[in-house]
Amino acid sequence: TSGIPMLGVLSAGGCVVTLESRSLDAAELCETVQRDRVGQLNIVGDAFAKPIVAELDRAAAAGEPYDLSSLKAVVSSGTMWSKETKEAMLVHCDAALADLLGSSEGTGMAASISKRNRAAGTARFSLGENSTVLTDDGRTVEPGSGEQGVLAVGGPIPIGYYKDPEKTAATFREVDGRVWSIPGDHATVEADGTITLLGRGSACINTGGEKVYPEEVEEVLKLHGDVHDANVVGLPDERWGQRVCAVVSPDPDASTGRVPDEAALRDHCREHLAGYKCPKSILVREHIQRGPNGKPDYAWARGQFGSDEG
Repeated sequence: TSGIPMLGVLSAGGCVVTLESRSLDAAELCETVQRDRVGQLNIVGDAFAKPIVAELDRAAAAGEPYDLSSLKAVVSSGTMWSKETKEAMLVHCDAALADLLGSSEGTGMAASISKRNRAAGTARFSLGENSTVLTDDGRTVEPGSGEQGVLAVGGPIPIGYYKDPEKTAATFREVDGRVWSIPGDHATVEADGTITLLGRGSACINTGGEKVYPEEVEEVLKLHGDVHDANVVGLPDERWGQRVCAVVSPDPDASTGRVPDEAALRDHCREHLAGYKCPKSILVREHIQRGPNGKPDYAWARGQFGSDEG
């Protein structure tokens, strides 16, 4: 997420500014942007954006707002960046927010650009010039059909994984004479040609034959006022095959100071999701563990339920 744009900046003779802390310190980040007049900030979705917004809010409330006028673009990739967090960030900086969808196996899949005069969105993207959405049998998903498919990107892509022909064959597939990189991101295509990202197939939960993508449930949980972060996993279930389970953390800056209530969270989910997508079990933990890159640690979340299966 940081390495590819960094190489581009250095290749053009630009300057790359890094932080001294070995983990995200939102105050240090904001101070560095202000001091060094940083023009572009690279982050990893809400895992970075939420702490940054909290620090910007704190400084503004104290009457000492950061000067982020140098910031022209905030670029995110790697995990979900919600509409609400984008809008909160735009209160403090007049920058273009670039939500990019791609992977090491192929960049430029899709993008979403938000500005103060352009509405932000969650998981809605415009396809890149070398991208499409394909069905399992190799057809292009028709816009507005409601059919699900997998994101595929062509153009300048890798030739495969090093010494792993099986994984190479699964990801780099030939369809109608063209090789596509298909890492496994599922999406639907709206009538206007934009896509709605559903999630990575490897994390998909199969409950009673229905597919549930953790990202969709996590975003709904995080819309609740008492929830700061969420991680959703599938655990073995004798009846359904897998059941949807969630680990949530309380909002540390919430004025109420309430601990999320399991019954209230289920009711909240039912207002936004089909019943089969709503978590059957919800645990509250002080913090949600994520990887150093900000991505969900699903193994940790499963472990909270006393199981590493699923």
